[in-house]
Amino acid sequence: MKHILIIDDDVAIGDMLTEALTLEGYRVSRAYSGTEALLALPQARPDLVLLDLMLPGLAGEQVLPQIRGIPVIVVSAKVDVQDKVDLLLGGAVDYVTKPFEIRELLARIAVRLRQAPAPDAARFTFGPLELDADTRVASVRGAEARLTRTECAILKLLMLNPTQVITKSTILDRISLDTPDCTESSLKMHVSNLRKKLRELDGNDYIEAVWGIGFKLRAPE
Repeated sequence: MKHILIIDDDVAIGDMLTEALTLEGYRVSRAYSGTEALLALPQARPDLVLLDLMLPGLAGEQVLPQIRGIPVIVVSAKVDVQDKVDLLLGGAVDYVTKPFEIRELLARIAVRLRQAPAPDAARFTFGPLELDADTRVASVRGAEARLTRTECAILKLLMLNPTQVITKSTILDRISLDTPDCTESSLKMHVSNLRKKLRELDGNDYIEAVWGIGFKLRAPE
């Protein structure tokens, strides 16, 4: 079942889209602000995003560049041609003007989902934080940090489970194939080094230590 994330603070439009998409067999998630959307994206992992522009918090124009590897259809009341051109050149795959005909929008969604490439299994996101597991590079808005193999494996595991506390024993077990050199005694050092590198990207501490249990991702402030 394909999953669509609606980013729109208009409850009535969101309800109408949710009903129509559900009837078409899609799974639907919703976010009501730009900030909420960036926090929801890593957990939702949608196949397509419907993005309004006039959002509380971060505007749609600010959210769009931070959505990577997912087709985005902008659904907005803005009708200026230059707005459409800028957004299409900025990464949107389509632009639909409000008010819209639901049948047309459903057709555009179906076309884009057929054209969408398979998700890149080597790239992961959590809010503004991105990880390219192939190159072992973590980045936030263009600032980059090169990670060791062990640091990359730890961050990848945490990003695959963004809402969970991962125990130390689970981390050691899950990353053992990638990093057999990581031991219980060295894990704390690897996590400490990783936290320092990520903190230097934008000042946020993305990894939270849960005393006596393990570690989890922390949403940026």
